[in-house]
Amino acid sequence: MPLSHVSLDTNRFSEAVAFYDAVLVALGIGRVHDWSEHQAVAYGRAFPEFWNQHPHDMQPAQTANGVHIAFLTDNNAQVDAFHQATLIHDGRCDGPPGPHPEHSDAYDGCFVHDLDGHKIEAMA
Repeated sequence: MPLSHVSLDTNRFSEAVAFYDAVLVALGIGRVHDWSEHQAVAYGRAFPEFWNQHPHDMQPAQTANGVHIAFLTDNNAQVDAFHQATLIHDGRCDGPPGPHPEHSDAYDGCFVHDLDGHKIEAMA
């Protein structure tokens, strides 16, 4: 993959960190860098692949229509666990887990919004 990492800004740093701590563990992803004094935390399996942080320009974080982040899972059970964890931690469902043949015959995934309204996905 040509990308090193992606970032989503938040207006609710402490709550967002608690949210991502809870939902990413379902995918075997954890904190790999904690820069909380600057309101930034990086997650990954081995190195920082996903950052959640307060905006650097100190302006309110905003969501972008048409932008979403997809987390690759090892299996369908992780998709289900991710979806359940997001709902338990105040995420909002935007497409339940299961097959989505409109994407491919082998695709299984779910779509949710995080606490700031960013569109995130887990897919197998």
